[in-house]
Amino acid sequence: MPEGHSVHRLARQFQDVFGGRRLDVSSPQGRFTAGAGLLSGHTMVEAMAHGKQMFLRFDHGLILHVHLGLYGAWNFGGDGSFRGASSIGAPRRIGEREAASEDIGGGSYQGPPEPVGAVRVRLVSDHGWADLRGATTCAATTEAEAQAVLDRLGPDPLRNVPGDRDEFVRRLRRRKTAVALLLMDQAVLAGVGNIYRAEILFRQGVDPWTPGTAIDAGTAERIWDDAVLAMSDGVRDGRIVTTPRELWSTGTEGAGTDVPHDDEAHYVYKRHGQPCRSCGTAVGLTEIGARKLYWCPGCQN
Repeated sequence: MPEGHSVHRLARQFQDVFGGRRLDVSSPQGRFTAGAGLLSGHTMVEAMAHGKQMFLRFDHGLILHVHLGLYGAWNFGGDGSFRGASSIGAPRRIGEREAASEDIGGGSYQGPPEPVGAVRVRLVSDHGWADLRGATTCAATTEAEAQAVLDRLGPDPLRNVPGDRDEFVRRLRRRKTAVALLLMDQAVLAGVGNIYRAEILFRQGVDPWTPGTAIDAGTAERIWDDAVLAMSDGVRDGRIVTTPRELWSTGTEGAGTDVPHDDEAHYVYKRHGQPCRSCGTAVGLTEIGARKLYWCPGCQN
């Protein structure tokens, strides 16, 4: 499932290329025909992300609410003025990284292509188009309905408004559940998924099975701060990289590369059985909450 940084990049791209523009909204697949009819012909005024949820607000007060889930993805295209990523979401051929291009527009733009596959919703402006497939949630909602969704979510490290840090600490420390489960609970921390969960706990040296009630306030604050830092890097880079440059392979002139190889991008995620980059202990793999958990038994005890 795409983690919060991908959804924030989506919101930024929607704001950049569709903000202030009248959109034709359709449902080639047919499953969103009624919702598309409520939105089509109106202007998108704001794109906003909170955790893994995205909200596109239109000028008549309705909102397109999208949660990509495990299989959802957006594809984009347009004319020469339409710039950004060509695909954000799942499936991701190269891991938690989007398919990107400096210019996905063409020189002779003739409008969007014929829909391919089960396109749930298509948005078309005068300069470009976006197709959504496979999303868990795709709904035309009211402001009140969207607010009800937001009210169920925990603070988002990528919004990081005043009071969010303290609220996260409070939510984390009031429950006896293992911290590895709490970081994946969107009502505790919005936007963190399996990769960030494993990497942040490793970077902070926290045993994944520690109950939230046993996490001291200082450690909880460091977890929040590291989530802000790591996820902000993900928004900037369009992929999750949690290792420092000095651990990446060197180039032909001896300088570190700008982008690490995929097997150098993480400390523990998908590195089970390999030596820990810090202590040499074999990275562990187990399941918790029906999700794979990667951790270092040496560093995180």
